[in-house]
Amino acid sequence: MTADRRIEDITDRIRERSRATREPYLARLKAAGASKGPQRARLNCGNLAHGFAACGPVDKERLTGDRTLNLGIITAYNDMLSAHQPFETYPEMIRQVAREMGATAQVAGGVPAMCDGVTQGQTGMELSLFSRDVIAMATAVGLSHDMFDAALYLGVCDKIVPGLVIGALAFGHLPAIFVPAGPMTSGLPNDEKARVRQLYAEGKVGRAELLEAESKSYHGPGTCTFYGTANSNQMLMEIMGLHTPGSSFVNPGTPLRDALTREATRRALAITAQGNEYTPVGLVVDERAVVNGVVGLHATGGSTNHTMHLVAMAAAAGIQLTWQDISDLSDTTPLLARVYPNGLADVNHFHAAGGMGFLIRELLDHGLLHDDVATSWGTGLRGYTVEARLSADGHGVERVPAPTASGDPRVLATADAPFSAEGGLRVLKGNMGRAVIKVSAVKPERRVVEAPARVFESQDALQAAFKAGELVGDFVAVVRFQGPRSNGMPELHKLTPTLGVLQDRGQRVALVTDGRMSGASGKIPAAIHVTPEAVDGGTIARIREGDMIRLDGETGRLEILVDEAELTARPPATADLSANEAGMGRELFTVFRRMVGTADAGASVF
Repeated sequence: MTADRRIEDITDRIRERSRATREPYLARLKAAGASKGPQRARLNCGNLAHGFAACGPVDKERLTGDRTLNLGIITAYNDMLSAHQPFETYPEMIRQVAREMGATAQVAGGVPAMCDGVTQGQTGMELSLFSRDVIAMATAVGLSHDMFDAALYLGVCDKIVPGLVIGALAFGHLPAIFVPAGPMTSGLPNDEKARVRQLYAEGKVGRAELLEAESKSYHGPGTCTFYGTANSNQMLMEIMGLHTPGSSFVNPGTPLRDALTREATRRALAITAQGNEYTPVGLVVDERAVVNGVVGLHATGGSTNHTMHLVAMAAAAGIQLTWQDISDLSDTTPLLARVYPNGLADVNHFHAAGGMGFLIRELLDHGLLHDDVATSWGTGLRGYTVEARLSADGHGVERVPAPTASGDPRVLATADAPFSAEGGLRVLKGNMGRAVIKVSAVKPERRVVEAPARVFESQDALQAAFKAGELVGDFVAVVRFQGPRSNGMPELHKLTPTLGVLQDRGQRVALVTDGRMSGASGKIPAAIHVTPEAVDGGTIARIREGDMIRLDGETGRLEILVDEAELTARPPATADLSANEAGMGRELFTVFRRMVGTADAGASVF
């Protein structure tokens, strides 16, 4: 089935806009991938000897020749973070499979993998968004040795996958497969965890009770089970054709998880320039794949962080995606998934209900995705409308068609009977600039708030006002100087329990900020990523205490109800940002703050 005319029109618009940047990118890709022999054949003998000096005899002999394929592994492994701890054993598994195939594999490099869950509400969070571009550069450094014929990317969370994608696209002539580790098994339900957090914010339970609830929620290896940025990443890699089909949400440490990793290794070896299925990642990620990613984000109510990450990822392939494109695709895409914070289920429940195979088939059957795309699997997107299972011998992977009916209609809906006719994210516009809201997590009766502004220069100032009992009546909390140029654009997720307490007391509250919220944030109507940001003199810097603000998540408006002449005449507020460039490693990121682009341009230095 061909894509819906509206999808085609938006894709054509992106393609035309991108022509001047996409064509030079493709020319560079073609030039870099012109050789039919192994990439390392370009190296001088001294260069090559350095590249395999530490290898064992068999691998060294193979790498000495001019026929053996060599896989590069870029890994985000560390054993502090649950999502990345499973990757510890992957390189040896990959090397063993490569040897069985007559090939070799080497870890090309490691990349940082910081966890927003650990740094949430701490000063370390100010490095989080910038870590994406560091990861991209670290990926490129690892691949720069020209030793590899394809690459496997081991990463899961937040900024890590977008950074890996950007780095992979810098070497777009190399085939790429992204290899997930999967979500942890279900623990304490996410809504119960949120309830305890709110009780703690009210002082009704202590730290011991809070830590117990958090530990029961985050309890083992794997990705956190809510549908935040990490699991949105996995959805994107599958719907954009960069995973093997059905691999996104299989739990770590299971025979199927290991079988999928071995299969990904074999597939990466099959799609190099030395074979007949050469599939460079720069051709997989084209305008159609980018649109598919945005549609998937809307259909699942995915993370607001991807309104920046997808823009930056697309730009790395010479594709100019805009917030307007994202907004228009939201108008076209129905919401088909209810996963916390958009519902009570977690990603394990989503997977059990039919998961990605069911979702992709529903969207394809209604013309809402492009099927005619290149994928690392070698099929169009229709090849992803399947469920992966362990083969009868217990070592391989077999695939069966995704179920025709949802296993749980409360979690996964059909396109004929969606949870909402429009997508889970919305772009807001008005005299304050532009912003993003995750409407799917907010009850319809909470999506419109008109109330006086309470203005804060930091999240700590808002917390202090709450503890002092000063946040009474209806209000819109304006938290500014939180954008990428101010302090790195930290997530402000720790404000959710505080504002949630007030909302539950019957107050109408909302948040407006040039900062970010966690991909798991919900319940409170929040206009985030406001651009222009305060430090650039945006209108958010001209808001004064008591100004009436209207946030309308239904019509997509964000306005300060002040006479335009008065608003323009006001001098913008300023803030001393010198403290944001010292301490906790933040001084190392001074250059990023000076060079970083705006939120709607992907908040990237590239």
